[in-house]
Amino acid sequence: MRSKQWVALLYGWIIVLGLMMVASFVLALLLRFTTFNEPALSWVTFVIGLISLFLGGLAAGIKGKAKGWMIGIFTGAGFTLFVLSVQYLGYQHGFSLEQSLHHAGYMAAALFGGAVGVNIAGEEASDK
Repeated sequence: MRSKQWVALLYGWIIVLGLMMVASFVLALLLRFTTFNEPALSWVTFVIGLISLFLGGLAAGIKGKAKGWMIGIFTGAGFTLFVLSVQYLGYQHGFSLEQSLHHAGYMAAALFGGAVGVNIAGEEASDK
């Protein structure tokens, strides 16, 4: 990968982690100060993860301007490896089947976001 793609990948990871941190803070406030229940929390966090990874892949694709599917899958894979390393090193647990399926969905969302981002960037470049 060229240097431009590495910078784009870094932008994608920063956006994903930033969105996840903001969403975690908001969900913590909701759990603390409302009657929001924990069974609904798993679906809400899954949807937030899909949106965050799509937006991170989108930003990486826009910044990279080429090979959006590859930038997107690396954005999703980097996030998955980060979560796996924290979970494995911090809690001595690997991924369950459900978590593996969730992370496959996250990588697909980031891949799709990267492909869309390159096409958005391509349209902007052709307009100039």
